[in-house]
Amino acid sequence: MSKYALKNLMEIDPVGEGAGVELRFSRKYLDSRQLGVSLERIAPNVTATGGHHHDVQEEAYVVIEGSGAIKLDDERIELQQWDVVRVSPEVVRGFDAGPDGLVLIAVGGEKPEGGDGHMIADRWPAS
Repeated sequence: MSKYALKNLMEIDPVGEGAGVELRFSRKYLDSRQLGVSLERIAPNVTATGGHHHDVQEEAYVVIEGSGAIKLDDERIELQQWDVVRVSPEVVRGFDAGPDGLVLIAVGGEKPEGGDGHMIADRWPAS
């Protein structure tokens, strides 16, 4: 493991779960066993239809642009720029973007070998 790693999130090829959702995952570029950092961009008024939860990985999300909502299990929470939300592994989470879109930095804790995320294909909208 190196003493440090540098990677520009915009140099990572995006992946997405559908129209209007862009995800850029940096964990493999950071050479870290303890954390991952991702960029999540959701177009205006788009609901990210897939939600997820984890077995052991805790996550935090920082709203860097726009606004929207996060749904945590059955609770909807409005988000605005610079809000930080920490989510326990077992909580199902998903996002809805507001009229200006929603851009998040996601920080995940230690991830077991092979991952521990569980996708929820038909996540209910937060609205």
